[in-house]
Formats: sequence, structure tokens, C-alpha cells
Amino acid sequence: MKICLTTLFIFGSLSLNSFPQVTDEWFPAELNIQPFAANFLEPKAGFEYLFDINKVQINIGVTRDIYHYQDDKTTFSFGADLFTYTRTRSQSNFKFPVETIDFMFGINAGYRIDDEKKEIGVRFRFSHISAHLVDGLYDAENESWLNNRKPFVYSKEFIELFPYIRKDGFRAYLGLTYIIHVIPDVIKKGIFQAGFDYYFLPLCNSSFIPFIAYDFKLTGIEKYSGNNIVTAGIKFGEPLSRGLSILISYLSGKSVHGEFYDVSENYLKIGLNLDL
Repeated sequence: MKICLTTLFIFGSLSLNSFPQVTDEWFPAELNIQPFAANFLEPKAGFEYLFDINKVQINIGVTRDIYHYQDDKTTFSFGADLFTYTRTRSQSNFKFPVETIDFMFGINAGYRIDDEKKEIGVRFRFSHISAHLVDGLYDAENESWLNNRKPFVYSKEFIELFPYIRKDGFRAYLGLTYIIHVIPDVIKKGIFQAGFDYYFLPLCNSSFIPFIAYDFKLTGIEKYSGNNIVTAGIKFGEPLSRGLSILISYLSGKSVHGEFYDVSENYLKIGLNLDL
């Protein structure tokens, strides 16, 4: 009898240990998949000064995971995105007339696999963007829009898939976006991306972590053209968690704002971002 009980105990222990420990959590404190540092369509909370064109970009946004389902090596997440990115004109006396504003909201899902050497994952998003000209671009005295730019309907719904791999602080990713519906309809429906971000070791064993990132995006109107964003900075906090980033970026290509989708721009910008 003792032998049978002992055998059953050992077998039961081995059986329990052979199955992964599964947990789930609603409204977790941390994100399953961190935003890609140089990808423009990521949640930001802060501001950036755009040299060369003398503008200020104000970002108000957040992405939060609503649910996590985890075992020993994998995490599945479901969440939501809600943010705006606004361009203002820099004037004297600390005035910043708002010229254009873009809204984005949607849902996301992520799947991540961790082992001792690397992390592999993929992020899916389904989102809506709309863009609007604002009264800061309107000349009330002459009753006309500045730069002969008149408001029009800009709206799109899209799905995107971002697979990635991370090892030793370096993360490389690909991006594929399909636009389900867009106004104006001259915009091509496929967007193709590739990029990376790399977080170095902390400076002097502190919480100041230098990082560098790059994103390349192919978008099209009548034909495809490339957008480039190079970003470098220092983050105060953990690289895979919330914190404060001071960054400098260079952007070249078509405008990131929907109301200026056909305008080519290039500029250097410096700013501050709260990673929420």
C-alpha cells in the first residue's frame, strides 16, 4: 500500500511539473509588446520641435493591454489604442496655432514567446485614422486657408501585422499594413515596413539607457516611395517598461499627417516623450 501511494505521489508530482503554469490577468501594469521606437504610428505623450519647418508636434496617446494569458514561455495579450498627433505653428509670445490634427483609435493583440536567449513575437492592430485641418491654418481676416490648403475628408481603416525578434537588446521587425478603406482613394492600400531598435547598457549603472532606432516605410499615391525615420535618445527607466525619453529624430518622405499626405517633407526634430 505504501509503495502504491508513493508511486502515485511521484507520478502526480511529475505530471503537474510537466504542464506549464497558466495564468491570466485583467488590466496588467505592463505591455506585452513594447511600441517600436522609430515607427511613427505608436502611442506617445509629449512634444517635439520640428527644425527647418518651425513647427511643434504635440502627441497625446496611450496603448494599454486589457488582458494577458500566460504560461511559462508565451504571453497572449489583447488591448486598445487611442491617440492623437497634432501639428502647431511656432510663433512669438509663446503662441502655437494648431494647424492639423490626426486621430487614431483601435484594438490590438500580441503574441510573445520567450526563452533564455531571445524573444519572438507578433503584434496585430485594427485601427481607424481621421485627419482634420484646424483654425490655426485659417486666415480669418482674408477668409481663406493658408498655403492654399483647403480641408478635405481624410479617413482610413486598416489592419497591420508586425512580426519581430529581439536578442540582447536588439529588436528587428517587419511590418505589413493593408488599408481596408481610405479617402481619398488614390492612396495605395499596401504599406510595407522594416526597422529596428536597440537599447544599450545603462550609463554608469544608472537608469539612463541610450537607444537608437530606424524605420523604413514604403507607401504610395500614384507610385510607391520611401519614408525614413532615424531616432536616437536616452530613456530614463527600464527599456521594456514605462519611463521618460529625450530623443532626437530625422524624418524624410511624405508627411505623417493625413491632410498633407501628398506633401514631401524632411526635418530634424528634438523632443520629450513619456512612455506610459
